[in-house]
Amino acid sequence: MESALCLPGLEIYPDRRKIFRDRREISLTAKEFDILTFLAANQGRVMTYAQIYENVWGDYVQDIENNTIGYHISHLKEKLFAASPCSSFNIRCVRSVGYCFELLPEEE
Repeated sequence: MESALCLPGLEIYPDRRKIFRDRREISLTAKEFDILTFLAANQGRVMTYAQIYENVWGDYVQDIENNTIGYHISHLKEKLFAASPCSSFNIRCVRSVGYCFELLPEEE
């Protein structure tokens, strides 16, 4: 049985490398998928640029700038918003530190 990371309105299937937003599949690049999976798995924690880089790019040696990660996250957020504008989560930028995947409080 395949394990999935399930959050409100979002299902991530790491083994199949598929993401569903409100039951609709979202087409992501490999980097976008890896970033989203890493941030969602560490929900509520601020992940530094270095942590994101090490997890997503691995041992690949390159002078990566924070803007590179921001570029991928910007496109990722656009795709998630296009799939469902009403979001139950946010990928928040923590200036000069990194990013945090947060669940938003439910409206009553």
